[in-house]
Amino acid sequence: MKPHATVTPNTWEFLRDPMIAPTGFREYDARWKYPEEINLPGVTALGLGLGTQMQMRGIEPRIAVGNDYRDYSLAIKHALILGLTQAGIHVQDIGPAVSPMAYFAQFHLDAPAVAMVTASHNPNGWTGVKMGFERPLTHGPDEMSELRDIVLEGRGAARDGGKWEFVDGVKEAYLDDLVGDFRMSRKLKVVCATGNGSASAFAPEVLERIGVEVVPSHNRLDYTFPNYNPNPEDMKMLHDMADSVRASGADLALGFDGDGDRCGVVDDEGEEIFADIVGVIMARDLSKIHKGATFVADVKSTGLFASDPVLQANGAKADYWKTGHSHMKRRVHEIGALAGFEKSGHYFLAEPIGRGYDDGQRVAVEICKLLDRNPDKKMSDLRKDLPKVYNTPTLSPHCPDTEKYDTLERIVERLVPMKGQGTLGGQKIVDVVTVNGARVMLENGGWGLVRASSNTPNLVVVCESPTSKDELRAIFEDLDAVIRKEPNVGDYDQTF
Repeated sequence: MKPHATVTPNTWEFLRDPMIAPTGFREYDARWKYPEEINLPGVTALGLGLGTQMQMRGIEPRIAVGNDYRDYSLAIKHALILGLTQAGIHVQDIGPAVSPMAYFAQFHLDAPAVAMVTASHNPNGWTGVKMGFERPLTHGPDEMSELRDIVLEGRGAARDGGKWEFVDGVKEAYLDDLVGDFRMSRKLKVVCATGNGSASAFAPEVLERIGVEVVPSHNRLDYTFPNYNPNPEDMKMLHDMADSVRASGADLALGFDGDGDRCGVVDDEGEEIFADIVGVIMARDLSKIHKGATFVADVKSTGLFASDPVLQANGAKADYWKTGHSHMKRRVHEIGALAGFEKSGHYFLAEPIGRGYDDGQRVAVEICKLLDRNPDKKMSDLRKDLPKVYNTPTLSPHCPDTEKYDTLERIVERLVPMKGQGTLGGQKIVDVVTVNGARVMLENGGWGLVRASSNTPNLVVVCESPTSKDELRAIFEDLDAVIRKEPNVGDYDQTF
């Protein structure tokens, strides 16, 4: 096994020998640039390792496998399936999919495991796999570390009994499950923005089925992403959605990421509502129906989950947890929460609403249901009903994958001693929560966060002020001054 080698596409060595960059094994899924960091034999080695991991754990050797619509994802999936079958695994191929359709297939087919070939919203030229054994959960750091070691140490073991079958009809069953018998009782005009990603083949149909008038926005499948990167946390996508709302007079815009497991919202006034704020709006509505419910929010999310008076009046409880779809799914499942909300747009709706996995299409349907239950309210009304807070978007300064965790550790070591004596934006630091990076809590309820991205070579920075945009800017600048003491931290991906 060669963990990494120079890419030489025209040599027999490249075609024959597995190549896998170790950095592609992330905290809760796997992502590589293809073919610079992984080749097809490397993907087969990954499949052999994943199948071996199933066998080692005594899991029934059967797995549901899907792929996104990137033009090279089918080749990646076939290479993965080859490795899985070599490990003695029965592969049930569900065809092209969004990630939540693959998660649904695990329930629909009663499959013990799932693997979805996707690089989510990453630019064209990336590939990866999201995988899991215990539904609705996906691999976390422990499972990913084990898988990495099996693959890179060449411990994948061939067994007899592997086979492949194509399972038809999963997409139709998935769409039926999303829609059920619900139909809108009020007129609703919605911009459906998919950024030419895989959700283009799903989200418009879901919205039309529930009786929404759909305004299409970049719904043609095209993995060159000619308009913007389909990431509802990215301001370029949100700005485009806002322009579409203003041009069409729509009631709101719903935007989906590259593999359809995230959803972003722009209201009828063209206001870009960050996903954690939408989460508070949804939690308010759900807590009326489910009194005393617990909601999990990731550490990048607004403090309103804990301080909002309506949620408090409904007996709702807030639990702040680690960022990352695997961490959040697991936390929602472990503590029996009704839902989990992540600032990135991953929402985890558990029973009786959903099955606990992240599904942008499910969130879109539930937002439409929310508006149907509140026929006298516009999306902008629901936003304005909340206490006013000022947030940055998710900001991502570059930091190399091989250095970002050590860099973060040094930043956290500088921030922790500031508790009780330092300030950000002129506000006293009252606590530094280190469950996932450092969330610096301020005396007036504001905060600033720095953590390491799990998926890209970046740090992640988010700030919130309950007072003003000027204070928000000051909080960010003071936090950034601490971060800038690390010379390997580069430019931010966007501004605010």
